[in-house]
Amino acid sequence: MRRVWAHCLVVLIYFLCAAGHLLCGAEPVEDEVKYLPGLNKQPSFRHFSGYLDLPTGKHLHYWFVESQSQPSVDPLVLWLNGGPGCSSLDGLLTEHGPFLIANVLYLESPAWVGFSYSDNKDYRTNDTEVSLNNYLALKQFLKLFPKFQPNPVFLTGESYAGIYIPTLAQRVMEDPTINLQGIAVGNGMSSYELNDNSLIYFAYYHGLFGSSLWAGLQAFCCDQGKCNFHNTKNRNCSELVMDIVYNSGLNMYNLYAPCAGGVKENPLLYTVSAPPQKLLGLLPLGLHSGPGLGPGLGSGLRLDPPCTNSTALTLYLNNVYVRQALHIREQALPWVICSADVNFNYKREYMDVKEQYLALLSALKYRVLVYNGDVDMACNFMGDEWFVESLNQPVQVLRRPWFYTTDNGKQVGGFVKEFENLSFLTVKGSGHMVPTDKPAAAFAVFSRFIRKEPF
Repeated sequence: MRRVWAHCLVVLIYFLCAAGHLLCGAEPVEDEVKYLPGLNKQPSFRHFSGYLDLPTGKHLHYWFVESQSQPSVDPLVLWLNGGPGCSSLDGLLTEHGPFLIANVLYLESPAWVGFSYSDNKDYRTNDTEVSLNNYLALKQFLKLFPKFQPNPVFLTGESYAGIYIPTLAQRVMEDPTINLQGIAVGNGMSSYELNDNSLIYFAYYHGLFGSSLWAGLQAFCCDQGKCNFHNTKNRNCSELVMDIVYNSGLNMYNLYAPCAGGVKENPLLYTVSAPPQKLLGLLPLGLHSGPGLGPGLGSGLRLDPPCTNSTALTLYLNNVYVRQALHIREQALPWVICSADVNFNYKREYMDVKEQYLALLSALKYRVLVYNGDVDMACNFMGDEWFVESLNQPVQVLRRPWFYTTDNGKQVGGFVKEFENLSFLTVKGSGHMVPTDKPAAAFAVFSRFIRKEPF
């Protein structure tokens, strides 16, 4: 009788494992990437590419890269690029790596970004829906990769992920099955009002316009030292400055970097009648998007952020052999770095994420990092610093320089101010994409954050 029961138990365990990667530490072996075309040397670490199929009818593409250190215990880091409508594969292939100290999950979100898709062709979405689907995707990933369930989890991203990450974290912190430890947001959109108002100061003190215009702005837009460039009805308060910032050929993502491909003959990005968010993956001004344009354009229109060049990335990811290697389904559109269809149909619901940050901080157990390259004009450091200050958290360390080591010795990486469970940090000389502009400094910041080391 004992032998019969033992045999039944073995059979039961076998079917449980086969049915859903449950209990057995399994993983979707069919998603493992065995060969990447075009590389002289294949990666030494394991990586997986496939789909997270959600009950909402969304099918979000993921690319997961295991740590080269101790993947079984190293943190699980979710990374999201912004837009809205831009692919996180840009972060994977042009910003990050090698993956030395963390397991990193890159999620193409929302549906119709990159290789992700949905059962219907409706491109319309919003912050709430995206937050829910990102949460469901993370849960589905942990079902497929149960061995990472106990690992510390960090939610990270940049740009419009300044909205994605805190709204996702608010859901995750309510789920005791996910070992959330903290969030990190780089050059994030935290508050439209503070970003808009600070941009005018940033532009003036970086020499983008002169004292006569500045005096006029002070006269038209300021009252007793308080200035409103965000939602004022007086067009004189922002139009001339926006024309300089966005239409003069400057690289809005890095003021001191050249414009890839050169400045166009007519680099018009901003008009009064066409809000910038309708034109670009991220131009975060006070002219807010409406509820969207309709069910979907169906064009897969490529929307490159200004002064960037994604041609090489686009050609590689659309190579038929690369798509096969990454297990891309036939329902997916051709890959573009930023989707015009998603961007044009996206409804922004949060004008700031103060509520989400305060919820995280009130739990007294999550670590929060807000970091900014200090020459970015899309989401400038001053606006995010003002936002962090507005949270009114107890100060632990006054603003000071932080350092990292290069081949030329110890260098100033930027400045940091530390509060209780919250840090604001700048990266000197970096633009919007910190890991691209300052990889060594970015790695130092990332390492210290997830290892809970002093900056």
